[in-house]
Amino acid sequence: MLAALMLAGCATTGVSDLQPGMPEPAVIARLGRPTHVLPDQASGGRIDEYMSGPYGQTTYLARIGQDGNLISYEQVLDSRHFGQIQVGVSTKADVLRIVGSPSETMYLALAKLEVWSYPHKENPVSDAIMNIHFDSAGVVRMMQNTPDLRRDPDQSGLFGLGFRGFRRH
Repeated sequence: MLAALMLAGCATTGVSDLQPGMPEPAVIARLGRPTHVLPDQASGGRIDEYMSGPYGQTTYLARIGQDGNLISYEQVLDSRHFGQIQVGVSTKADVLRIVGSPSETMYLALAKLEVWSYPHKENPVSDAIMNIHFDSAGVVRMMQNTPDLRRDPDQSGLFGLGFRGFRRH
């Protein structure tokens, strides 16, 4: 129980004093430079993104209003935010606004789909990757949530290919 409390404290250290209405320079002084800055059509402001990448499992979005003040600050790589993405409706711009930039991208030539990957914690103990597939028009066509085998050597085996007979000791 003590370990859980200590981990919870680490997760919020330094950001518990962020409050809506804070000026952006105060937010940046507290958090540092964002990894990405995105326009936010919803507020007319912008989104300062703080990724823990490249294979990190958290991305925090600080939404800054037109007035230059903080609207909200939250961790977005979770099922609630992924659930806001609509297959056949959401676009790349929507996905960036909802969950931020991907950790990795790839292109599936035969399917003609671009895939954005987001490592995240599915629950407190499961490592997962949400793969969001876009068509050539930039519309979400499919979403797949898979185990992140890079974080589980017992499952991935040699080079992540499933050859469990070859293991490092």
